[in-house]
Amino acid sequence: MDTLILRMLVNTVVVSFLIVMILLIKKIFNKHMSIRTHYKIWYLLLIPLIAPFLPWNHFRLGEVSQYVKNIFSFNDNPNFKSEGISKLDVSPRTNTDVLRDFTVSVNKSTPDLVYHTFFIIWVLGMVLFIGAAIYSYYQIYQIKKSATTIKNQNINELLEVCKEAVGVKRKIILQQTTLISSPITFGIFQPTIVLPVKTGEAFSLNQLKYVFLHELNHHKSKDMLVNDVMWLFQIMYWFNPFIWHALKCIRIDRELACDDSVLKLLDESGYLEYGHTIIHFADKKNARSFDQFAPGLGGTKNQIKQRIETIARYTGDSQSLKRKSKVICAVLGIFVLLITPITTVIASPDDVYHFDGKNTRYEDLSSYFNGYNGSFVLYNASKKQYLIYNRKLSEQRVSPNSTYKIYSGLFALESDVISTNNNEQIWDGKAHPFKEWNKNQNLATAMSRSVNWYFQNTDREVGRQQLQSYFHKVKYGNEDLSGKLDRYWMDSSLKISPIEQVQLLYRLDENKFAFKKENIQAIKKSILIDRQRHGQLFGKTGTGMVNGKNINGWFIGFIHKGKQRYYFAINIQNKDGEAEGSKAVNIARQILHDKKIF
Repeated sequence: MDTLILRMLVNTVVVSFLIVMILLIKKIFNKHMSIRTHYKIWYLLLIPLIAPFLPWNHFRLGEVSQYVKNIFSFNDNPNFKSEGISKLDVSPRTNTDVLRDFTVSVNKSTPDLVYHTFFIIWVLGMVLFIGAAIYSYYQIYQIKKSATTIKNQNINELLEVCKEAVGVKRKIILQQTTLISSPITFGIFQPTIVLPVKTGEAFSLNQLKYVFLHELNHHKSKDMLVNDVMWLFQIMYWFNPFIWHALKCIRIDRELACDDSVLKLLDESGYLEYGHTIIHFADKKNARSFDQFAPGLGGTKNQIKQRIETIARYTGDSQSLKRKSKVICAVLGIFVLLITPITTVIASPDDVYHFDGKNTRYEDLSSYFNGYNGSFVLYNASKKQYLIYNRKLSEQRVSPNSTYKIYSGLFALESDVISTNNNEQIWDGKAHPFKEWNKNQNLATAMSRSVNWYFQNTDREVGRQQLQSYFHKVKYGNEDLSGKLDRYWMDSSLKISPIEQVQLLYRLDENKFAFKKENIQAIKKSILIDRQRHGQLFGKTGTGMVNGKNINGWFIGFIHKGKQRYYFAINIQNKDGEAEGSKAVNIARQILHDKKIF
């Protein structure tokens, strides 16, 4: 929901900008665009309007996302709080510090309450406008219910002649009613033209021809469908005044375009009569509520005045005007196509990793995840096969929390900020939420106790630019370090999926990164959890605490079992604040035990 709202807010700005641009283009190039182009150019609005609801995760926009997000960074503010530490029953040979939840809380800068409030207001507004739309359709229903079929043979024959002239082959229902003062047309699946009662008596057949030509051109141009779509967007974007103004302009341009289509079928002597026909049906009342669903020949006095002035100076479209119209539309269309996905990416977290699914076995392990949403990924290097529970969540990128420290430590070693023989950091005396943090630390103790300040210090010494280069080299998740340097990994900009965690662990263990062997060995030694007769377990936990609640729990690692190598990642999520790294450990170890892996 948050992503959808953010996309809509960004798109509102984009759509408003595009509306202003279209209005300027229409004004500046007024004489270089055909009348129909003035109307059709509005169709380009459909692209950004529908953009927030498209599945952009299936488009490969990751690199654009990374570039844009590094410009527009939204940082979180941490608020450190101490919390109780969960214990896990492990053997004496287990590194118990690694399996404890050393985590701190992050307060999100945009609370869920803001999104929820905006969402409720948005929905209430839509409900009101849906009610207005229903009322308009009810009015049309009343018109349709009261209408009677026109049985005058001459009028019906005239309609068929006009259909042939316009190029409409569908059956058109012709009716009349006392509830309207000017002709209207409606119906996408059952096209209907409704005339005011006694129109056939007030007009000659020649004059009535202009009425039919106008209404039939509305059907040919599918204006009823366009109206419904535009009204749908007005309901969704009811809070945007620019869209209200644009829709008003669209309705005027729609009638001008329809007039233009009629004039193309007439000779100059027919222009005057057509204009007089429009004037006759000038609506003395304000625009009716159903006009956007049932366009017609009439309109307000201002609309009629504008249409008559356009008819008076009508000369047709030259070949030069047609070419210039196409060029203007093409250029603006390309601009819209380019800007729409980029702006959508700004509002869309690059939160999905697209896994090809090859050599993968999917298994239902839900019985292990009682009370949690979660995923489990296991890679058997000998068989080159994945086992995955919950494909959707296994591809979902979330904050790595403290699991990132595996690579933070590795990058510090590679940058010579620390070394395998000299990696101690001196505690500055500031009190931290865990007593284990309030002392000097080396790489092994900092990793096992998940000491934030240790890795924050090394990150600062490595520097953002070099860190970004390393994260790009190893292809770490979304590679987004746009958050503050001391917290980009704590429910901020950096995100990674469980599948990517497993792939990275495999490349780390095999040193596919071509880093120094001694540095790889130092990291592996620092995350050694359990050494038993039949194998070794390496791993790192991570817990995401937001606004005082543990919402994200990680346990990632690998197993050396003789010549066999297994790589795994488990992630659990729970909005009630019970998703901790230690609980992820319990689930993972139970799965590994039941599968006789460790």
